[in-house]
Amino acid sequence: MAVPKKRTGHSAQGKRRSNWKASKPTLTTCPNCGQKMLAHTVCTACGQYKGKVVSRKAEGFVDGNEVKEAKKAPKKSAAKKSTKKAEAKVEEVKAEAVVEETKAEEVKEEAKAEEAKAEEKTEE
Repeated sequence: MAVPKKRTGHSAQGKRRSNWKASKPTLTTCPNCGQKMLAHTVCTACGQYKGKVVSRKAEGFVDGNEVKEAKKAPKKSAAKKSTKKAEAKVEEVKAEAVVEETKAEEVKEEAKAEEAKAEEKTEE
């Protein structure tokens, strides 16, 4: 391994480092919220990058980890694949049932409101 014979002096070291300077970071404005931000980075104020929502701060953020975990799980074995798929189907059916129940409740509430309006008109 190469080893220098003499130490580098302060003057030579300073001359070598004379061009080693820090530069000002380039700032741009966020097209979404107008805040100043570093170029090619996620906006710290609104959480968007290139017009897409990528941070938890932003409204409408969808966590991509849930999707990745669902894709990774079926790769382990064929037996587990069928159970995972069955569980996913059951969860989908449950979610659909909940949506249908909420819709049914809304329809009932609307029907009650219409009946109340009809009774008020008949009383007048």
